[in-house]
Amino acid sequence: MNGAGASDGARPNGTEGAGSPARAGLPDAAGAMDWDRAVELIEAADEVCLACHIAPDGDALGSMLALAQALHAMGKRCLASFGEPFAVPAILRFLPGQEFLVEPARMPAAPALMISLDAAGQARLGTLAEAAGRAEALIVVDHHASNVGFGGVRLVDPDAAATAVLVEELIRRLGVPLDGDIAQGLYAGLASDTGSFKYPCTTPEVHDLAGRLLTAGVRPEAVSRELWDRAPFGYLQVLAGALARARLERDAAGGHGLVWTTIARSDREARDVPYDQLEGVIDQLRRTDEAEVAVVLKENDRGEWYVSTRAKGAVDVGRACVELGGGGHRTAAAFTMGGEPAWIIDRLRAALREPGPDEE
Repeated sequence: MNGAGASDGARPNGTEGAGSPARAGLPDAAGAMDWDRAVELIEAADEVCLACHIAPDGDALGSMLALAQALHAMGKRCLASFGEPFAVPAILRFLPGQEFLVEPARMPAAPALMISLDAAGQARLGTLAEAAGRAEALIVVDHHASNVGFGGVRLVDPDAAATAVLVEELIRRLGVPLDGDIAQGLYAGLASDTGSFKYPCTTPEVHDLAGRLLTAGVRPEAVSRELWDRAPFGYLQVLAGALARARLERDAAGGHGLVWTTIARSDREARDVPYDQLEGVIDQLRRTDEAEVAVVLKENDRGEWYVSTRAKGAVDVGRACVELGGGGHRTAAAFTMGGEPAWIIDRLRAALREPGPDEE
């Protein structure tokens, strides 16, 4: 089973557009999100460059492609990309709008207008970070609590369940009606970052948005099948090995319990399983009753370890991952690190041992 989902100065004063009240769950004028300025920049632009974080998940890619299609409907030239390695994950190849994707080398070195999506920091844009830094105007759309505050115009709300929530609001303010293809990208983002509507971020407003997307033509069973309910046979063998290696540490994570495993590059290469097929392993591991925190260390093609973490609410894994150079949310976060897995898990174990302000 696959999964999709869990990578400058801000303008201080945002204002609401006339006759455009804030949606429930989205900050109003006091929320410091500059919707008016973002709309003004987009409406004045002839070309808009979009970038999401490297190794995009369902929220990053789905949000970006949905926005690309909306901008095209407005008559804008639109280029969308993400940093190397530039390859759409297999489980996301069903998303509409991929005709707007270009290799990062084809993006302008200094765009007139660039929009960053689902990236908590400029570095998360990878090889597109320099272009973002040179952009005449940079709009940042993101929902990570670990967002470092980059970008000149910020549409950042850590209380939003997904970046797709903010992109849907931006599309509405741009006056573009939802069609089935735009809605499908937004739904993929929303479903990914809510864990198919089972994570604590699933609010009544999230279900309201999901309802609007279904009304626009999304078939939820088709999206769910692509994101979670299909995999090559080799994936099952890799998953079996990862679960067989899993270790349970009942006293770790402040006594809340930790379960973790590793997937080396050789493990997946032996079964001809690409790296982007491994996202769903963490969802199996996190079912462990005796562990609050689940961790999967996945070796990428460069020999680095991407460390995915999940928690059930009692431990802030986002804080621990930020400490180790990554980011994310309280219950879902990640970081990348070189070295041996045992050394990496030692560092993570130590970070989880130190309580945050809400855990003392």
